[in-house]
Amino acid sequence: MNTAPRFSHSFVARTSRRRALLALLSLPFCAAAAAPSAASNDKAAQKAARRKAREDALDALRRGEILPLARILDIASRHLPGDTIEVEFKGGPVYEVKVLTADGSIREIVLDARTGALVRIKDP
Repeated sequence: MNTAPRFSHSFVARTSRRRALLALLSLPFCAAAAAPSAASNDKAAQKAARRKAREDALDALRRGEILPLARILDIASRHLPGDTIEVEFKGGPVYEVKVLTADGSIREIVLDARTGALVRIKDP
């Protein structure tokens, strides 16, 4: 004798539709759960790139190919007096120095990293 429960066709159809709907609704959550791993890989790659850039800059400084930061800050302050709030070494090679001026504005001075020559002064 068959003891398996008997389901009507309409019950099976409703249950299948519910499962399909739940599966569709859960897809964005599955994608969101997978996204942090991709984001963490991007962050790790960015961190590695920043570390490599720092090492490259330090090597260039040791070889005498670029000026030391203290010298760059002195040159920047002669061109654009104020308080230095950020310095970035960029490829090219150039230093970008952000300065808070006496009137409260933030300006950026770009200096050649090899010679200290003024490339430009701009508002960021």
